[in-house]
Amino acid sequence: MNAKKTFVALAVAAAVLSVMSAADAKDLGDRPHEGGAVVPCSLDGINPAQHPEIFGNAATAASYGFVQARDGTWHVRPGCRR
Repeated sequence: MNAKKTFVALAVAAAVLSVMSAADAKDLGDRPHEGGAVVPCSLDGINPAQHPEIFGNAATAASYGFVQARDGTWHVRPGCRR
């Protein structure tokens, strides 16, 4: 009987942790910018769609050292320095 109680306690603990993890993941999704901070002259790990305040304005994007190609993809301006 003791082993059964231990198993049930572990199963309940695992279920609680799973629910808490799912809640934390949902909270991350509620943040306006999931991708982190945009660093000038670097597109590493950045999704332009998550940063419309920068990539939605060509002048702002250029101030970060980014240029948009004719096909719509974003690139770091050649010779860009932080």
